[in-house]
Amino acid sequence: MASEPAGRLSAIGDPARPGPDGDDAIVVRSDGDVALVRSAARLRGRPALPGDKSISHRALLLALLAEGESRITAAGDGADVRTTAGIVATLGATVERLNERSGRVDYRVVSPGGADLREPDGILDCGNSGTSTRLVAGLLAGRPLFAVLDGDASLRRRPMGRVVEPLAAMGASFGGRRGATLLPLAITGRRRLTAITYATPLPSAQVKSAILLAALAADGESAVSEALQTRDHTERMLRVRGVAVTGTTAADGRHVVRLAGPSAVRAVAETVPSDPSGAAFWLVAAAIHPDAELHLDGVSTNPTRRAIIDILRRMGADIEEHDRTSPGGPDGEPLADLVVRSSDLRAIDLSPADVAAAIDEIPILALAATAASGTTRIRGAGELRHKESDRIAGIADGLTALGARVRVTGDDIEIEGGARLRGAVTETLDDHRLAMTFAIAGLIAEGETIVRRPGSAAISYPGFFRELEGVRA
Repeated sequence: MASEPAGRLSAIGDPARPGPDGDDAIVVRSDGDVALVRSAARLRGRPALPGDKSISHRALLLALLAEGESRITAAGDGADVRTTAGIVATLGATVERLNERSGRVDYRVVSPGGADLREPDGILDCGNSGTSTRLVAGLLAGRPLFAVLDGDASLRRRPMGRVVEPLAAMGASFGGRRGATLLPLAITGRRRLTAITYATPLPSAQVKSAILLAALAADGESAVSEALQTRDHTERMLRVRGVAVTGTTAADGRHVVRLAGPSAVRAVAETVPSDPSGAAFWLVAAAIHPDAELHLDGVSTNPTRRAIIDILRRMGADIEEHDRTSPGGPDGEPLADLVVRSSDLRAIDLSPADVAAAIDEIPILALAATAASGTTRIRGAGELRHKESDRIAGIADGLTALGARVRVTGDDIEIEGGARLRGAVTETLDDHRLAMTFAIAGLIAEGETIVRRPGSAAISYPGFFRELEGVRA
């Protein structure tokens, strides 16, 4: 087992629960640089889940475009969503935070509407949020103002050319490093854009959503074609707000979304469901632990987001699904309460289509594969190299350190299941999904697992380590 790093350690949890040796089961160094997770004898409980991050971003941006008062209930309160809320306020809306609790918050947003946004005096800081950056670029493309988007060192490395290309073709102007493919990114929007028919080179809900937000200010019908349908929150949310958006899927799986502009967005009240990407950590935790039962409430089971549930079931996971009534009507998000128990998992092959459908959940699925019988193959995962970190490298290094047998060939990952995990030092690369994946691994790994720089978990799941402590029975 790796030695514990020097420095005072204090408990995570409210209150902290003693481990089997009488010490705290999960501790974090006082400077927040290290979390230490000990194996758990049992997992039980109902961990509080964050509001869906993708929906929370979009709800705030659509509230900015809608004239009047919008209400957003139970939004995610991670750092990325707070970034979007700050941008919405800078662009002229009044943003009020209400009823903060367990990684969620309610918002009251009052906006002058998309036609009267305020040109920012300074740089719009997107922090670590690629979603904020790409969706705001689409929104600003159709507004007659100038803005500069920037972010942290990680975000400055992430590719922006894929969103700049279609928005520039619609008439917006961009400037920035390497041909306006990297932040900082200067945008000069136009009051009226040219409609576009665009085929995305790679499936990307962010690129599709950016084009749709720009298309609200375009003359005529814009169409976005994808080889595979990506998450459809933007389309659903636009329809709820009175915008005519249609989608069709061909026999070969190609999906086309159409929106006729110009079109106005109306203000609504909306409740955000629990984030399936956040639920994924508990689904895997219970499935791979020998004595576990966890309950997850109000999770979005949107067909474009539920791949994590379906893939785990293909692996043999014992997951119950109890449907709930959607508060948003026919265009709202389908919801379910989930119950997951200890399971005997088997290896599977994940195709590039599977990877695209579960792109955010691949790190935690890789951990599930370490507990499955046989060899799991994850093919065509190259998009993971362009997330908050090179997640392929991060997954391989972290799981290998814990004793898993992992091979990487190009953009493919092979994980041979059955190896007993043992506590080790793991590096998160300041990536929230790697931080939570390795912390979950610590629940089953023999001994103690050290997670370096765990604070990144708050990007999408504030309170994650508190919930991790709470499920230890």
